[in-house]
Amino acid sequence: MIYDVAVIGAGATGGATAYMLSQYKLHTVLLERSHEVCAGVSKANSGIVHGGFHHPSDSLKTQLELRGNALIEQLQKNLHFPYLKCGILVVAYSEEELETLKKLYQRGLDNGVKDMEFCDRKRIFELEPKLTANAIGGFFVPHGGTIEPYMYVFALIECALKNHVDLRCDFEVISGDYQDDVWLVKSADGREIKAKYLVNAAGLFADDVSRKLGAEDFKIFPRKGEEYLLDRNCAGRPSRVVFPVPVKHSKGVLVIPTAGGTTMIGPTAEKVEDKEDTATTQSNFAKILKLTQNMVEGLTAKDLITSFAGLRPVHESEDFYIVQSPVRPALIQAAGIQSPGLTASPAIGEYIVKLLAKSGLALKKDPAFDGTLPEYFESRKLTDQQLSELHASDPAWTNIVCRCESISEAEIINAVKRGHTTVDGVKFCTRAGMGRCQGGFCSAKVLQIISRYSGIPMEELTKRGGKSRILAGKLGSLEVK
Repeated sequence: MIYDVAVIGAGATGGATAYMLSQYKLHTVLLERSHEVCAGVSKANSGIVHGGFHHPSDSLKTQLELRGNALIEQLQKNLHFPYLKCGILVVAYSEEELETLKKLYQRGLDNGVKDMEFCDRKRIFELEPKLTANAIGGFFVPHGGTIEPYMYVFALIECALKNHVDLRCDFEVISGDYQDDVWLVKSADGREIKAKYLVNAAGLFADDVSRKLGAEDFKIFPRKGEEYLLDRNCAGRPSRVVFPVPVKHSKGVLVIPTAGGTTMIGPTAEKVEDKEDTATTQSNFAKILKLTQNMVEGLTAKDLITSFAGLRPVHESEDFYIVQSPVRPALIQAAGIQSPGLTASPAIGEYIVKLLAKSGLALKKDPAFDGTLPEYFESRKLTDQQLSELHASDPAWTNIVCRCESISEAEIINAVKRGHTTVDGVKFCTRAGMGRCQGGFCSAKVLQIISRYSGIPMEELTKRGGKSRILAGKLGSLEVK
């Protein structure tokens, strides 16, 4: 089979592109090097829906960020991923910062950000009472907030698959050749895909993929951001996303009320060489905690649940690099999608579709396209009456597997049936294992449910695919030497 379009990379950019392409009468395939989708840059994301005031109006980032902000709100109504539209508060803590903040506010006005409000000290405390006493002013952007990035990407791709897009995981591109108007793309495991057009949305590895396709040589620089997740009972959880005045190469250290109910502080912004370097450090946690304690009251070290690091794929231009390749035909490059890439992603998908059309791809809307997903129940959000009614038809709804996050057996079964067959896949789909004990109580039960409903033997289950096996065999069968 020859596909019309093959999209390389199943993160936010690739997922949004596949979703946008699924609206047309096309044969599209999504290729992912990992065992499950959203396993790279997009997974380790702050989850912020940005407001459009950080970058100049002539940058591609800003144009797509503003459009993406509006599209995410529309998509959430149809796809039901978690979205906390709490607004963004940018706060100054000194007179010098206030002068810089005024310029940032003006940039937002120039960019066309809607309903911005400049705030004096009284107003800013009305909007966020948990700010520390040294806050002197700021501005408020109501059209912003947080989403759970993995659930957003899962929803985009699930809807794309529903509309006849194909998915190939564990597909690590090692080469691509263009002959007779068709791309032949090969995977490390020997599989091959033929497609008339390619989209390179490979995140951190977009530069490597470009070279493997014989296209232009550019460089993606990883910039590491360490994030620290605090307990959902954290006294310092603000009602808004709290930004400081930004610094060079970073929007600064934030206090983030996540859409999942926890609080996140960070990120750092450190240029690294290793694209696999996701280590976090105690020293950076101490720095981040001190900075955020100067921003918001009530944050303490004892609230820490876990830490993680994401690597931003920075193009040498510091802007998004989304172009028809100047070297290879029928290839769209979508590289350097760093912050605000998650917010911009649906607009990036639209933009890529337009570039494909400009390159010659014939587009015809599919009248059978269905851009909706069912709204999946979450046990912790249901009333006793609702749980009682669900229990009557399926007792799994009241069998709580993850106590920290109140996740039921039924939710985990649904995640497996939707294609999540790793512990991390189920975790990111349901939040099972994301609470205070980090899976210490529920992991064994989750493994049993995955095995039971996927048919995969327990010994073959993995944390995140590949060689990340969890069990080596039954304890009684191990040979003692």
